Amino acid sequence: MAAGTPSVGSHDAAEAWITPIGRTLRAYKLDELPQLLNVLRGDMSFVGPRPCLLTQLEVISARRAKGVFAIRPGITGMAQIAGIDMSTPEKLAAADAEYVSTVSLWGDIAMILGSIFGKGKGDAALK
Repeated sequence: MAAGTPSVGSHDAAEAWITPIGRTLRAYKLDELPQLLNVLRGDMSFVGPRPCLLTQLEVISARRAKGVFAIRPGITGMAQIAGIDMSTPEKLAAADAEYVSTVSLWGDIAMILGSIFGKGKGDAALK
């Protein structure tokens, strides 16, 4: 992101804020690599609800109402595989809550493979 860019979700990011290098990193999901450190520390999982910004109050409220914060956030999740981003907080929270209630090893493996092989490429910052 360009210097001075506000802390906003990717769906709220202006085209001018995204640098060419940033666009490439996002396109190939390389910007997610630092989150592997969070997984190793135990702060995150590979699969779970994607963390949101502290400023995304509608997302936080919708998730809190559906009990989504009962599990650790993840690098990828059901909402991402389904192409749901944080611009639709209720839809996002519903998908996250469904994941929380149906979590399984095989489901997680399927979501990881889906992420690797191209599901969830609807990144609003790249459109």
